[in-house]
Parts: sequence; structure tokens; C-alpha cells
Amino acid sequence: MDCTEEFDKLLLTYNMPCIVLKKWIFSYDTLTFLCFHRPYVILEIGVAVLVIVFLFYFLITRGNAPKDFLFFVFAEFSFTCIIDLTSALEYDGIISGFMEFYQKTGEPYLGTSYGIMMCYWDGIAHFIMYLMMISRITDRKAYRTLGLFWAGSLCANMSVFIVGIVAGKYGSEIHPAFWLNFLFLLMPVLGAIVLFTRAKDRPLIGGYNAQHAQSLKLIWRPLDIILLFLLIAAMAFTILRGLVALDSPLEACFIYLKQYEPYLKDPVGYPRVMMLHLFFYALPLLGAFVYGLLKPGCTWMPDWTIFLAGAMIQCQWSHIGGFLHPRTTAPYRIPSDAFWLVLAANLVYAATPVLVALRVYSNPYFFLKIAPFPGQTGLPISEEKDTKYKLK
Repeated sequence: MDCTEEFDKLLLTYNMPCIVLKKWIFSYDTLTFLCFHRPYVILEIGVAVLVIVFLFYFLITRGNAPKDFLFFVFAEFSFTCIIDLTSALEYDGIISGFMEFYQKTGEPYLGTSYGIMMCYWDGIAHFIMYLMMISRITDRKAYRTLGLFWAGSLCANMSVFIVGIVAGKYGSEIHPAFWLNFLFLLMPVLGAIVLFTRAKDRPLIGGYNAQHAQSLKLIWRPLDIILLFLLIAAMAFTILRGLVALDSPLEACFIYLKQYEPYLKDPVGYPRVMMLHLFFYALPLLGAFVYGLLKPGCTWMPDWTIFLAGAMIQCQWSHIGGFLHPRTTAPYRIPSDAFWLVLAANLVYAATPVLVALRVYSNPYFFLKIAPFPGQTGLPISEEKDTKYKLK
């Protein structure tokens, strides 16, 4: 006889109602009963858990409190990453017994192919970002660039997720736990505003090297020519899929939908919402990047390229994973004869903004303002005196 049986026998001997109450409170059926008949229970539990986690981090850092309030955002969200990863693993059958009641009564749309891939991204990619940013805040180091990548990624993640729930087939199955998602949309928007207005980590004004880079004609910048072609192709791809999502009667849209990406019409709604997001928000930025690669001195390029890179790589991860996942029904899967072409197009599309961001950050001179040093009559003919840094 184990300890539990002895404890139950003791309770049965002295007070029969106690054992009945113990088993009733801690049973799975009771929790499910409460969630079904009091749908706000999961919302209340979620809010309570988030508050407790915040208080825990607040108390353990009280002696050396971080000056950056985003520290607590990253710490709190790193906790939720584990929940998302657990959810994705359970839906894929890798683990079991952790999220079953929440899957039924909390957010059933997490079981879609898009929702599972989104949870994997949050549980792995975002979790790594949070740990890196927490480490840099603790060491009093700058993390603005990584923070903008995270803000773009999570803004795209949650905006598509929330709108997709309402606009897709799960719009009639919204439970109170759905409203917790707005916190995860508000925080990256607030974080993006804070990070965009924060002093840059890199030079703002260039000298000799910047003048030399900006004097080169486009023909002498082969990497930029390749990136321009990729950006124009990405814009065309965005327009095509955006028109498909808008039910355009054009024959090209009909052919693409039927023969290449029927997943865009998956009734879960996420692919359609994502294409509209990319059409209305990413497309103008892609056009702006074309301008930035042609016009010298666009100092906004580093920030916006890294922000869009984070957004688009998250979107494409969920989109590609969605049409590859076995939970996507057969009519909406990529046809076998067009599979590799569609997969390659989506991979190149995801890589394009990342390649542009890498180009901007690896050689930023073309995107700096040119100005002489104070009291100087001409630009220096020396690479050792190249840049003037703006004080943070």
C-alpha cells in the first residue's frame, strides 16, 4: 500500500467527506466541468498565472532592478513560450497529458496547422530571443537590433493569429481565453515604439567611406542589383497572392490558386489573412527598400529592414509549415507536380528581406548621412577617421 492509499484510508476512517472533496477538487472532470460551465475560469487562471510570474520576477530582481521595463516583458513572455511549445508538441503527439483540457475549452484553434507552427516558432525562436535580450539587459548592453527583429516577428505573429481566429472557421468558437492574445499583441507594438525611438546602436553620420560608397553607380554594386531583382520579384509575388486572397477574377490568380497554392483558401483563415497583411503592409516596405538601395543616405533602412525581416520570416515559417503539416486537409495541400516550385518560391520570398537586412548591416556606409567633422573644411582622405558616432 503506497502513501496515497494510506492517506485515503485514514481520511475514510475519520472523515468520509474529506476524501470525497479531495478527489472532486483535483479531478480532471471537475476542471473540465468548470471550464465548460464557467468559461471565464481559464481566462481568470491565465491572468492569475501571468500576475504571479510577473511578481516572481519583480521580487527576485528587487535588489538590482533593471532600468529597462522590457526586461519584465521578455521574462514574462519567455514563460509563455514554454506553454506554446508544450501545446505544439502535444498536438503533434510527441507528448500527452499536459494541455488536453485547454485544447478543448481554451483555444481550440491552436490545433490548426498554422497554430501549431506558430507555437513552435514562439517556443523556440522567440524563447532564444528572450534569453539573449534578457542577458544583454542584465549586462547593460544594447539589444536594439535584436529587439526590432523580435518586435517585427511577434507583431506579425499575433496580428495574423488574432484576425485569423475572428475571420476563419473558428470565429464562432471564441472563448474568453481568446482575449489574452491582445496582451501579446500590445506588448510588441509598445516595444517597437520604444525601440524605434531609442538611440541607434550604429553610426549615424559617415565620412570618407560613406562618400566613396555613395559615389558608386549601381552597375558597380552587383550585390545591390541582385537584391533589387529579388525585391521586385517579392513585390510581384506579394501582389499575386494578395489578389488571390481578395478573390480577384483574374485568370492568373485562378491558375495560381488551383495549380500552385490551394492552401491560400484553407477555411481556417490564417493563410488568407496573412496574404492580406503582406499585401497592405509588407508591400509598401518592400517598395521603400528598392528606393533605399537606389537613393543614398536613407538612414531609416537599418531599422525597417530588420523589423520587416523578423515579420516576414515568422509569417513564412508558419505558412510553409502550415501547408506541409499533416493536419492540413488534402484539398488544400500543394499539388505534387508543383510542390518543389512553390516551396522554393516561398523560401526565397522569406529569405529576401533577411538578405536585404544583412546587406544593410554588414556595409552601412551607403545608408549614412555624409557630414564633415566640426571645424573641418573637407572630408578626410583617411579611413581611420571615417565615422562620427552620435552620443547615446
